Amino acid sequence: MAANWAPDSWTHHEARQLPVYPDTARLQDVTDRLSNFPPLVFAGEARNLTGDLARVAEGKAFLLQGGDCAESFAEFHPNNIRDTFRVILQMAVVMTFASKLPVVKLGRMAGQFAKPRSAPNEVIDGVELPSYRGDNVNDIAFTPESRLPDPERMVRAYAQSAATLNLLRAFAQGGYANLHQVHRWTHDFMGRSPWAKKYAETADRIGEALDFMEACGISPDTVPQLSQTTFYTSHEALLLPFEQAMTRQDSLTGDWYDTSAHFLWIGDRTRFEGSAHVEFLRGIGNPIGIKCGPSLEPDALLRMLDTLNPARVPGRMTLITRYGHDKIEAHLPRLVRAVTREGHPVIWSCDPMHGNVVKAANGYKTRPFDRILTEVRGFFAVHRAEGTHAGGIHAEMTGQNVTECTGGAIDVTEQSLADRYHTHCDPRLNAGQSLELAFLLAEMLNTEMAQRRKAA
Repeated sequence: MAANWAPDSWTHHEARQLPVYPDTARLQDVTDRLSNFPPLVFAGEARNLTGDLARVAEGKAFLLQGGDCAESFAEFHPNNIRDTFRVILQMAVVMTFASKLPVVKLGRMAGQFAKPRSAPNEVIDGVELPSYRGDNVNDIAFTPESRLPDPERMVRAYAQSAATLNLLRAFAQGGYANLHQVHRWTHDFMGRSPWAKKYAETADRIGEALDFMEACGISPDTVPQLSQTTFYTSHEALLLPFEQAMTRQDSLTGDWYDTSAHFLWIGDRTRFEGSAHVEFLRGIGNPIGIKCGPSLEPDALLRMLDTLNPARVPGRMTLITRYGHDKIEAHLPRLVRAVTREGHPVIWSCDPMHGNVVKAANGYKTRPFDRILTEVRGFFAVHRAEGTHAGGIHAEMTGQNVTECTGGAIDVTEQSLADRYHTHCDPRLNAGQSLELAFLLAEMLNTEMAQRRKAA
């Protein structure tokens, strides 16, 4: 257990990006109620994820983390959950088939509500109101009533997260993830994409392999791994009153776990030294991540790793790099060399989304797909040059047929952004773009594994 730590010790540190609730008594009442609610995930599941991530850190697996930029109450629907889940399944099977590496599947789902903002207030047509901070804080509608932080929204977020997790567990364990269903994971609207055709060819080869194995007596009836999968959830640990309320002491080990998700991460705006968010995360047993951007210096990162993982537990720390397509190859090597020199066992994961946001001529925020792919290529190139393992990808994506990121095989143009721009915060990859990214990753992983086999 972390020394001199308690679930509320973060309250004695500087907390940024937290809403100011006008009624503190009501906030206390809500968090007291939440602290008596059942956990959303369990300590044993979080420990299993740490073990899976330890294999990623060793280069024996790959981390696929993806899902919504910000979940919303308005878009809560089982079809949306299913569609994102099945795109993640598609991506994972493409990468596993190419690289022969297992893929750890980690959704930005069932709790990814709160969002950091660049300013506490925003101004529209001369009217200034509090910024929208996510559906578990306030509403996106630009009215004084909607923008007032309301603690009761945390209770609704808990209920939606519980329902989402229930459905995800059913999909993962109830037969939907059966590899014999691999053809059925493709969305109907992806028919025009050349990557859908390539996926179908991959699925055919998988089907042939499964038929051969079944003839040899190996089937979903004898090997459960063929009919089910393990799926974990994650979100940014931003709204600390909620995270504290969901923190429980494990009856088996005595350690504290944040039971709101299997994996929590700290963002680029809240990872400063003396941060309340760092203080909270250092005491929980969950595997955790740190977003690493251009402002992060190597010495500061090493101090943070010493704080968050003093025992150097493999699988506990994931470093999620977010530089932008034109900065990653200049900045990332310094961090990689420092961490390697000090011997910290970390996973290096690439977030190619947050450094590549641009504003289109029509005013929409977007992310050019070619810049996303360029950053991924740069990420792999750095690790190839440094002799380290490119361990994961962290993408904001959806299974819906949205038009939010420009480019891709089915070209989304600036003019078509308005057609299906549904995000509550930042632009997401659609299903076709996500699958295209998976094939790029598969190619790079295949090359990396071939080089390893040659070196061995």
